[in-house]
Amino acid sequence: MALNNTYEARLVQQETAVGAGVQILLLALLGSAIGMGPAGWLTGLAFAVASWAVLSRALHRSRLRSFGPANRVTLGRATLVGGVTALVADSFESSPPVTLLVGLTAVALILDGVDGKVARRTGTSTALGARFDMEVDAFLILVLSVYVSMQLGPWVLLIGAMRYAFVAAAKVAPWLNAPLPPSFARKTVAAIQGVCLLLAGSELLPHVANMAVALLALGSLLWSFGRDVLWLWRTSRVVAQAPAREASRASQAPAREAREEMLELVAR
Repeated sequence: MALNNTYEARLVQQETAVGAGVQILLLALLGSAIGMGPAGWLTGLAFAVASWAVLSRALHRSRLRSFGPANRVTLGRATLVGGVTALVADSFESSPPVTLLVGLTAVALILDGVDGKVARRTGTSTALGARFDMEVDAFLILVLSVYVSMQLGPWVLLIGAMRYAFVAAAKVAPWLNAPLPPSFARKTVAAIQGVCLLLAGSELLPHVANMAVALLALGSLLWSFGRDVLWLWRTSRVVAQAPAREASRASQAPAREAREEMLELVAR
């Protein structure tokens, strides 16, 4: 049994290595197609190595026996996000190939709706898979916000940084780590972020329209995060006050019982 588990663990780890290899292959194809500079290459390689290291460590901790089809789709999305990251980094040195960047981003966004369906249909949904999917989404939004900020201004970075600011705030305020109830509105807002940023960065619309699209993304995100933070704060207050109420009820119980006994004696 131990040998079998070791063999399965190696197979899972090998898939992450294959993902890193595919990422490097994509970078090579992009480099030959557009003549990518050092910034793009270094950023893309850093993304590939960091993704492989973080994912390998997470898989080791989770002890998954199989990588799963849904995680393979997410890994493919991560590879595309690595390509987008390299192109955005390269755009600081030269004019970005907008068509190529939009194409890679569009495929990554489309596949975002695939991995969840695959996980549910194959019965392979895991906490690691959900976290992997969320982190890939968050990083893509961050990279797109960096790209669009070069056209519309630094305020666009708030869109990509908001999720990471929330995670940082949760280190200081642990009540932010409480699980949130499912919300269709939250999922919708999260989904439109990538679409809005892609549309604003595609340069298909006038500058004013791109500004309006980005503001729509930021406004909806502020509303969604604000609603969730308010819910978490109210829930934390209720949870914190519950022990005090229970203690008050427990302390009042003997007095209540004494009054009831007195009333019974008077009635007799």
